[in-house]
Amino acid sequence: MREVSRAELIERMRDANPWWKTGGVDPIHREAKPRAYLDLFVALLANESPRRAAVLMGPRRVGKTWLLYHTVQRLIDQGSNPRSICYIDVQVPLFNGLGLEQLVSLAREASDNNEADPSFVFFDEIQYLRDWEIHLKALVDSQLATRFVASGSAAAALRLKSAESGAGRFTDFMLPPLTFYEYLDLLNELDLVEIAGDGHEGTFHARDIETLNQKFVHYLNFGGYPEVVFSQAIQSDPGRYIRSDIIDKVLMKDLPSLYGIQDIQELNSLFTMLAFNTAGEVSLQSLSQRSGVAKNTIKRYIDYLQSAFLIKVVHRVDRSAKRFQRANYFKVYLTNPSIRAAVFSPLGADDEGIGALVETAVFSQWFHATDTELHYARWKGGEVDIVCLRSGLEPAWAIEVKWSDAYALDPRKLNSLMQFCAEHPSCLAQCTTRTENLQGGLDGFSVDFIPASIYCFLLGFTIIRGKQKSILGE
Repeated sequence: MREVSRAELIERMRDANPWWKTGGVDPIHREAKPRAYLDLFVALLANESPRRAAVLMGPRRVGKTWLLYHTVQRLIDQGSNPRSICYIDVQVPLFNGLGLEQLVSLAREASDNNEADPSFVFFDEIQYLRDWEIHLKALVDSQLATRFVASGSAAAALRLKSAESGAGRFTDFMLPPLTFYEYLDLLNELDLVEIAGDGHEGTFHARDIETLNQKFVHYLNFGGYPEVVFSQAIQSDPGRYIRSDIIDKVLMKDLPSLYGIQDIQELNSLFTMLAFNTAGEVSLQSLSQRSGVAKNTIKRYIDYLQSAFLIKVVHRVDRSAKRFQRANYFKVYLTNPSIRAAVFSPLGADDEGIGALVETAVFSQWFHATDTELHYARWKGGEVDIVCLRSGLEPAWAIEVKWSDAYALDPRKLNSLMQFCAEHPSCLAQCTTRTENLQGGLDGFSVDFIPASIYCFLLGFTIIRGKQKSILGE
């Protein structure tokens, strides 16, 4: 049987790094608009202290590989020698059996950069290499002149191994699904929102709220993945693309055995149940009764689904903003509202269930703010959708997520929100609407009413811009 020659390996490596010959990435990637996270990721690579490998992780199809290509082009534009930048797709069949050190050596030879170590090496789909974390750690320690980046779609496995073996050597970088702000940015439709001031201290207004809401509903159904945003074919059959190519691979192929999961069908059934009830309150007891699966097994499934970035568990506080000693009840949100359309079917602006999807979208924007502690409040006779605790103690703000203008027209409907904020006078009260943007209240109770589409836009805008200012020192 003929073995793959070194010349064939070198040729394959050169094909994957066209900038060695042309001085830039291919036109398809160069001309595509990058995600807003590009500046943040490049700034991370520019930080030389402490020296660590960057592990780029996130759900499938959120644009990790495209982010790597855009990073390559940005590094070249900033003056890096194209031949000192290497991209290696670890899952290429020709590279089977080769370790990371062998791949780097091969890249050095293929790029005609034999005299020095490459400045940047990008390992894509690194989870396909056994014990990748051990080999990557060794490279970080031995090749001091090289900055290593690893990315992959098996998010649960990457996070687990990065935490276990990469302590002090790896820095995790999360690339979440698209925010509504990024969605409009990719479509070149940011002008639908008028921003007065610098965004942090300014205000946001829709130039045409009906048009913006149409885009928002489209985002709820199709806006989480960059590839879906631009493809009418995928939007016509989201289940075929998102369900089979994203969700099923996570549930069936992304190493659920690491979490002791043997029955994939049980895991799949639980996820389907949670997806349909996104933004709803559940308990281990109720899930166990409905599914016939033991509570400890349900808990393990939920832990895996969280690690795979498919769902997010949010815990409750009481009317006094105190956490419950026993977390018997909790809410579960999809990390990306468009997952629901793929599992079931798209929803229209007036369909039953759209309210829960809007609430899911609000939470999915907040997932980008990793330093924000969110809960929901529930007590006998009352509930508030989202509560943000300041330093884990006092509520900074509370919001009711609605897809209706009725509450702005009659604030008395916000009885639970008023009760909660009455006990916490410094807590900012907010309520989303469908179209109304105003400040109202009742009997001294003040609440900011803002359209849900505008609220999601400003969250994505301020969170991402805030990260950029923090990392870039603006």
